[in-house]
Amino acid sequence: MSPPHRQYNQTPHHFPHDDGRQMPHRPPPPARNTPQRRSKPNGYALIHHGRQVRVGPVVFWIITGSIILMGAWSAATATYFAFRDDVLTRLIARQAEMQYAYEDRIAELRSRIDRTTSRQLLDQEEYDQKLTQILRRQSTLESRANALMGLPDNAATGSIRPTHTPRGTPKPSPINDIAPVDTTPSGREANLEERPSLFEKIRTHVTGKRGNGNMLARLETSLDKIEKRQVASLNAAETRYDTRLKRVRGLISDLGLNMSQLEAATPKSHVGGPYVPVRAPAANANDFDKQVYRVALNRAQVDKLNRTLAMVPYRKPVVGEIELSSGFGVRNDPFMGRPAMHTGLDFRASTGDPVRATADGKVTSAGWSGGYGRMVEIDHGNGLATRYGHLSQIDVKVGDVVKIGEVVGEVGSTGRSTGPHLHYETRINGEAVDPQRFLRAGARFAQG
Repeated sequence: MSPPHRQYNQTPHHFPHDDGRQMPHRPPPPARNTPQRRSKPNGYALIHHGRQVRVGPVVFWIITGSIILMGAWSAATATYFAFRDDVLTRLIARQAEMQYAYEDRIAELRSRIDRTTSRQLLDQEEYDQKLTQILRRQSTLESRANALMGLPDNAATGSIRPTHTPRGTPKPSPINDIAPVDTTPSGREANLEERPSLFEKIRTHVTGKRGNGNMLARLETSLDKIEKRQVASLNAAETRYDTRLKRVRGLISDLGLNMSQLEAATPKSHVGGPYVPVRAPAANANDFDKQVYRVALNRAQVDKLNRTLAMVPYRKPVVGEIELSSGFGVRNDPFMGRPAMHTGLDFRASTGDPVRATADGKVTSAGWSGGYGRMVEIDHGNGLATRYGHLSQIDVKVGDVVKIGEVVGEVGSTGRSTGPHLHYETRINGEAVDPQRFLRAGARFAQG
């Protein structure tokens, strides 16, 4: 009996993945004496409870990889849950940090906006203040312009101008005519008429669309120019009136007349109105207003002196070339040939030439008067009087009020006269004085 063959252990072994599977029956091994070639196992065998499952290498590594991945995933998940509190804390801290950074940025932007808005408000406020100052200054300059335009110009007493063309061709006179002194500054009317247009331009700029600082600078420059012109005009007016006062007082002083008596004797013109006292500027008033007040007082004084000066006979009685045929003082009488007193000036002229009043006054004599022939006498007040003799014709009558330059008669040769001429006398309190004393003073006054 042959020895029993070695049998495989049929005890079932448990391997993973072979639950419920029946192990395949293998053929009995060949006899020991039978030579067999041992083959190399192909794949991997899984044994479980005696059961063996052989799988290929691909499937094996797939299964192994899956198990590794699942283990890694499980480890990662366990680690996450173990450390998630720290991760969440970091995430929350980072989120909070980002939020704070955003809030800080927003706060900074808001601060910039507030600063920009504040700067704009300050700029706008500064602009409004400058604009208000310009408008206030413009109003002040307009009131100043009105004050300057409210200063009337007094027509100064001047030379006798003919009302009609004299006979013959007039020639230059060696004794200058007393030309009117213009109290109006050069170009004053033009400047005053020009100012409203400038103010209108400024008002248009100011009330129009708001501009930038350049526009305000241009407006201030325009106002500066207007103010300079106003100040210059006012200074010129004050200088003129002061000069006029000095010249009139100098003229009266040269003539040896009493100013107060002349002013008292000046007749009142036909004027009137309610009494409104002049208000002097306050102590805190600006220099311009104080200067306007001074100029107004000087102008009123000049006006009064002009009326007084109109009563002083310092002008020439004829117009044109004047030739003195005989002066004032002792001379040989043309008829007697003996020394005699000549109480006036003889002006050589043509018969019919107009004779004019040398000052305002009232006719006290108009007719034949002995050696004067036809003669006109005018009383100028305060003891001043003038006589016009040898007239060929008298154009006024006693009691007439005559003005400077008014024709009182015509040149002739009546009375004790050797030819056509005008005998002109100047008397103070009835006493004859040299008329050239007045004419020379008038010439100096005119030349200023």
